Amino acid sequence: MPPPIASAIPLPLLATVGALALTRIAFGFQLQTVATLGPDLMLLLALDFAALGGLIGAYLAPGVLVSLPSGFIARRFGDRAVAVGSAWLIALGGVVAALAVEHGWGSLAIGAGRAISGIGAVGMSVMQGKMAADRFTGGGLSAVMAVLLGAFPIGIGLAQVTLPPVVAAHGIAAGFWLGAAVAGLSALLFTLAWTEAAETAPRTLAWPSRRELLLVSVAGLIWMVYNAAYFNFMAWMPSLLVVRGHPPWVADTVLSLATWGNLPAMLLGGAVAMRFGTTRVFMVGTLACAVSVAAPAVHDMPILWGLLFGTVAAMHGGLIVALAPLSCRPQNRAVGMGVFYVTYYVGGTVMPALCGAAADWAGDPGGALVFAAAVSLAAIPLFLLHGRMMRAPAMR
Repeated sequence: MPPPIASAIPLPLLATVGALALTRIAFGFQLQTVATLGPDLMLLLALDFAALGGLIGAYLAPGVLVSLPSGFIARRFGDRAVAVGSAWLIALGGVVAALAVEHGWGSLAIGAGRAISGIGAVGMSVMQGKMAADRFTGGGLSAVMAVLLGAFPIGIGLAQVTLPPVVAAHGIAAGFWLGAAVAGLSALLFTLAWTEAAETAPRTLAWPSRRELLLVSVAGLIWMVYNAAYFNFMAWMPSLLVVRGHPPWVADTVLSLATWGNLPAMLLGGAVAMRFGTTRVFMVGTLACAVSVAAPAVHDMPILWGLLFGTVAAMHGGLIVALAPLSCRPQNRAVGMGVFYVTYYVGGTVMPALCGAAADWAGDPGGALVFAAAVSLAAIPLFLLHGRMMRAPAMR
């Protein structure tokens, strides 16, 4: 079993990890806002499913352009410049989006605010794996990565639970302001709690080797197709449940089940992988993920699918992200993580709109879920390819 986190980490470093986890909660909260409020926004802004998917994807769009520069900036000027600045950008974008909704500036302005937050979320995502790998090894690294990954769905679950009553009482803009407030608090705490890691290499702008670039690119593709299922389940399930005539509490329950169990599931997945092998856990998790995402489209048992999605289907998430920093030498992790997230964000940007188009084609949000589940199955051959490349002799 991974070591207990509180006993394995010195107090100052524990504070840094906790503050970083809070920024991940803010990331998940803001990303989920449009999906949770999707039916209301479609009426307010006269959007179709594809347009709503584009607004969801606007949060991830900057990743294509920002991930690699974030890695180089961190490599040249240090982790703090990227990590702390990114935390404040998440908050700033939340303010812009909230102002856009409050003053009726339209979907483009809302999308611009989400893109600003997305730039910050990209920088933070690029840094999290490197920051963890620079400070922890073995079971400690697995445990910290599980905490960071598990914090993100907690933010999604909080958004699903808190936004509907807030919006019902105070209007749609209040929901966006709540996301901005969470991000601002997390940025402040992260700034105050920051602790430096020991320098692992001189600061340069050198590229990773060809082998490292190939490995992190394949790892990024695995993360991309995994999240095609994850994000689109969270994005389209609320709309599907509305179409199916379920009361609001069903969506709250399903998304709570789909998120609250992620952290213990990932910790358990790491422990099981140490005993039975990473490949077995990965295969079980991937198949469970595809089933739980596609099944709601054909069989109306949403609570069951939410439970499966939030537990068994989440077990391998930490194993996937750990592939990226372990694919590079320590001195190349920042740039390598940038490459990893460029690959991931290409899919993260276009996939919600493609799933929305599938929903329009099917005439039902279930079409988006079936499409996302099919894409997620590509993780299996990609994972096997990455393992084969890791075992091959090093390339120049």
